[in-house]
Amino acid sequence: MKKPRFDYSQLYIPHGYMELTIPPRNGDYAMEPNYLHIWPRNTFMMIALPNVNKSFTCTLFMPFEEFEKLVTNSDVMDFFQKYFADSIPLIGEQALLRDFFLLPAQPMISVKCSSFHLKHCVLMGDAAHAIVPFFGQGMNAGFEDCLVFDELMDKFNNDFSVCLPEYSRLRIPDDHAISDLSMYNYIEMRAHVNSRWFIFYKKVERLLQALMPSTFIPLYTMVTFSRIRYHEAKLRWHWQKKVINKGLFFFGTLMALGSTYLFLCSMSLRPLHYFRRPWEWLTYFRRTGHVSLQTPWSH
Repeated sequence: MKKPRFDYSQLYIPHGYMELTIPPRNGDYAMEPNYLHIWPRNTFMMIALPNVNKSFTCTLFMPFEEFEKLVTNSDVMDFFQKYFADSIPLIGEQALLRDFFLLPAQPMISVKCSSFHLKHCVLMGDAAHAIVPFFGQGMNAGFEDCLVFDELMDKFNNDFSVCLPEYSRLRIPDDHAISDLSMYNYIEMRAHVNSRWFIFYKKVERLLQALMPSTFIPLYTMVTFSRIRYHEAKLRWHWQKKVINKGLFFFGTLMALGSTYLFLCSMSLRPLHYFRRPWEWLTYFRRTGHVSLQTPWSH
């Protein structure tokens, strides 16, 4: 911050988080361990991830003002009974109350800066780009910093004067992109997954991936299971959304036209009668100043 030509921004999001625990049941996982369990509630959510000791770590993400409303045991139990009733027997009432009041809700911050180097010093990981946890890419982004830096060191023969500027040039757009995608993914996880349109859209996306696997790749797959750069994945995701939206609009228009045609068929034996002789109507209109059209209900 004391150096010139160094851009820096930080953002505390208005939501905090609190961790709870689902213990093992009869020596095994209390839920299916090979899934990310989400309780989406539009403006807040709870997730559960498995641990190697057969427990689950539950994380409640919620606006701070909602946390501040829960001040007594009955407040907490009423809240969980209303929004996460099925989690109460999994966590246990006593454990839920104990863990809920153990620590206050913790803040989450997103940090962006530029550049990532100065002389022979370099920033990596959270020091360069702390991100919110909703894409699960914080540690991976830091490891990717190391991987890219190592590749550049090999490429430029350990020449810091070339390697460090190139590292900043490559990593800044990628790390800023994953920061933005992490913010978006919170909205998707807590709200969009409740939408039937979103679920339909995801099915269309999976169908296109099956038909054209090298062209259509879901955002999560690009980010998590490939070496596609974060900012390229973001750009490609936006392009894919445009293509899908235009395709859905096109097919929607075709369906509307088809429905209109069928409606006209149900009312008249000749639904295209009105469209077959437009030049005759125009000539007649020029000659008489008006035109009369036969309608199905005029028979």
